[in-house]
Amino acid sequence: MGIDQTWNIRTGSMKKGERNLISDVPGVTVGHCTVSDGAVQTGVTAVLPHSGNLFRDKVMAACHVLNGFGKTTGLVEIEEMGFLETPVLLTNTLSVGTVSTALVEYMLEQNPEIGNTTGTVNPVVCECNDGYLSDIRGLHVTKEHAKEALGNCRADFEEGAVGAGRGMKCHGLKGGIGSASRRFQMDDTWYTIGALTLTNHGLLSDLEINGKQMGKLLEAGKEKPLSVNERDRGSVITLLATDVPLSERQLKRLCKRAAMGLARTGSYMMNGSGEIVIAFTTANRIPHVPATDVLSFGMLADDQMDVLFRGVAETVEEAVLSSMLHAETVTGRKGRCLQSLEKLLRQAGGNAALT
Repeated sequence: MGIDQTWNIRTGSMKKGERNLISDVPGVTVGHCTVSDGAVQTGVTAVLPHSGNLFRDKVMAACHVLNGFGKTTGLVEIEEMGFLETPVLLTNTLSVGTVSTALVEYMLEQNPEIGNTTGTVNPVVCECNDGYLSDIRGLHVTKEHAKEALGNCRADFEEGAVGAGRGMKCHGLKGGIGSASRRFQMDDTWYTIGALTLTNHGLLSDLEINGKQMGKLLEAGKEKPLSVNERDRGSVITLLATDVPLSERQLKRLCKRAAMGLARTGSYMMNGSGEIVIAFTTANRIPHVPATDVLSFGMLADDQMDVLFRGVAETVEEAVLSSMLHAETVTGRKGRCLQSLEKLLRQAGGNAALT
């Protein structure tokens, strides 16, 4: 259920997709594997750009680092070549290596030519640090967890404290996986743009909803309010998908606009925070073995990009809030507890507090 169906939250004016999820972009699916056992609160989330063979039928892509305190793998090839040839997997910081190996094995199983009659493969894995709530040093995420997430990919997927988002902390409350989508028309054709966020960033005192400093209101009822000197050492991973034909350059322009959506929820992208964005289009495919020397692609006229820029800002803002509003209160390592934003909003007066 979209957050706008429960809460009087305004995240722009564009038309929302049928599910209001990144999977409203045709072919995109998402899967989770959640690991929840006492001090272990972690997991893996997988995002597939399409249901075919990504290595043989790559999607045009771009990436942008808003603040680089992160350990993502695979960005170098995206930056250089402008394509994505594997699913994107999300997990915790110290499990990037394990999940990357699992993704390589997944691709090798599908493509016996990799490393044999053709080159190798570029696994893309992104992370946030869930060590506040989970025993990150225990290295509890396994290759099997990653493959389970890949096997669970579907258009209808959960948000909140699931998959890679299980142990995440957003604006001092429970964060996790959030998503949103927008639809718009060009040349008599309807297109979609969607965002998915893994939220582990921000301070409660900075949280903004409907342009209102909700964090300070929610913080006022806490026994030990956060100091303005409290440091934000978290991160947020943003994935953008669309079916509009765009070039790599145009996709990078979309990536940069993710900052607008993050800022609208109160993010300042502090020194110790990692904000990394990957965008792809399902409209422009790049064959691993081209049939011709010259490839032809469609590209949107640059003066029509404004609707996409607005769509990125709206979907990223909503995805961040959705990750929090769908997440339940979770207790993990050392008895630490991250409270649900939904619970605190209800205690503060519900929709009345948002106006």
